[in-house]
Amino acid sequence: MTSASNGIRPAITLTIAGSEATGGAGAQADLKTFQELGTYGITALTCIVSFDPKDNWNHRFVPVETQVIADQLEAIQTCYAEDLKTVKLGMMGSPATINTVAAALRNQEWDNIVLDPVLICKGQEPGHALDTDEALKANLLPLATFVTPNHFEAESLSGITINNVDDLTAAAKKIHELSGAAVLAKGGVRLSGSEAVDVYYDGETLEVLSAPKVGEVAVSGAGCSLAAAITAELAKGATPLEAARNAKAFVTEGIKNRVSSAAPFDALWQGGAR
Repeated sequence: MTSASNGIRPAITLTIAGSEATGGAGAQADLKTFQELGTYGITALTCIVSFDPKDNWNHRFVPVETQVIADQLEAIQTCYAEDLKTVKLGMMGSPATINTVAAALRNQEWDNIVLDPVLICKGQEPGHALDTDEALKANLLPLATFVTPNHFEAESLSGITINNVDDLTAAAKKIHELSGAAVLAKGGVRLSGSEAVDVYYDGETLEVLSAPKVGEVAVSGAGCSLAAAITAELAKGATPLEAARNAKAFVTEGIKNRVSSAAPFDALWQGGAR
């Protein structure tokens, strides 16, 4: 990549994720996070999700054809062959998509593969969702260098029921054991108490990251933005623990400055830390 005239050369960050039409989550949230944190953001879309206001705002889920996903990644990886070393994986949506993405990832060396293990999409048939979960565990989890499961995903990946910080810690350790990756297991608003607690574990360092809760209801885009912020920080040279700490602070400010709409949920604003 040619350096800019002022000598500043941004780190390159790719997100492989779904489009979320209202802009609160998915690739839209990732790209806004990348921009806010000073990296050059790129996206390859895996699916298109649009909430249905006529059906209790459930997901309408449309997969992108696997050849189109492969074509996007071929173009991206060829274009930025020398500079693209950091990628975030978001919603995949199907085993076929997971296989396509895993094959593309294996075409090059990566410094950082950040997996946000999106295991459930409300627009999917349950059996298909289970197949997708199993494919993710088999084909993407082993490639990851950093994993950011939420409460439900941490339970699913670890097999541990999470009721408190000790459980969350045990789950983080189990997911690290399974993947070899650094883990930030997110308790968020799901655990009782006044603090939003996440647990970082990389096999050596264990740290509980805590910040006062901002309300008791989850905010759209928080998980996507957290993983994207970790991705951006890693691409800029932060250690995994530094990336986790910085991302937690970034998302906390974004939640404080949330955006409301006609939907029954608010969305995180990536510009909240300004």
